[in-house]
Formats: sequence, structure tokens, C-alpha cells
Amino acid sequence: MKKGNPNDPKGLIYESYRIDGITKSECRTIFLDWALSLPMEQDTGTTIRALLVQYGEGAPDHPMSEVMQEGLAGMAAPRRRGGWRSRTRD
Repeated sequence: MKKGNPNDPKGLIYESYRIDGITKSECRTIFLDWALSLPMEQDTGTTIRALLVQYGEGAPDHPMSEVMQEGLAGMAAPRRRGGWRSRTRD
């Protein structure tokens, strides 16, 4: 699918899989642009999973597949506040 896909409105993920020799670094940049272009109300995790089924199953070794898998793992990782907010007050 090209542009108009609700999971990939600009066709960024679609195009990344079509670029010969694309690097993981380039995929990260494209992934960030893609994520920022999604509507706020869209569930990013569900959308990434759908795109992995659509594109990643046919290209599991593609750098974008790896970046999207990392995106899912990063979403599941617990976040901790750092700095002065994480210190307890006595």
C-alpha cells in the first residue's frame, strides 16, 4: 500500500522497504518522522504491529523491521524519571 494507508499516511514505511541499501540509521530517521505524523489518538503499538505484519513478515532482516521491533520493545520498557525528581526527600 502506498499513501492513504491509515497506518502509514505518508507512505514512509512503505517507501523505506523499497529503498535498496537503506541503513538502520536512515530507517530510524524515517521511523521518527512516521511516528510524529500519526494522529495523537492512534495507538502506536497496534499500528507498528500491523505494519510489521504487512511489511516485516516478508522482510524480517530489513533494517526497518528491526527498528520497528525496537520501537515496540521501547514502548514496553518501564520509564523512570531521572534527576532531582527521582531522589527521595528525607
